[in-house]
Amino acid sequence: MYKSKIHMATVTEANHKYKGSITIDEDLLEASDIIPNEKVQVLNFNTGDRLETYIIKGKRGSGVICLNGPAARAGQVGDKVTIVSYGIYDDREAKSLKPVMILVDENNRIKK
Repeated sequence: MYKSKIHMATVTEANHKYKGSITIDEDLLEASDIIPNEKVQVLNFNTGDRLETYIIKGKRGSGVICLNGPAARAGQVGDKVTIVSYGIYDDREAKSLKPVMILVDENNRIKK
């Protein structure tokens, strides 16, 4: 089930030399209930690419959304992305699940 998402974030960096992952501002992680090392799907609105990777906690208040390693090939600075996390729930939990969705501005600051 869809658990959380950060909607319409802007890629701020693409680091081809790192071994993998996506780095996300700690404020955005807390607000979206996503934790470091959690598996996520990254949906790129500019390219249509979808990729799966894991989270690295970025500097709080930095607004960083950095595609690392192979993920850096799936987007570039300025691209709009949505980062989605999923969970496994039993039927009872799934029926009462209220996913967290945060919308960010062009500087990756929380709007809603």
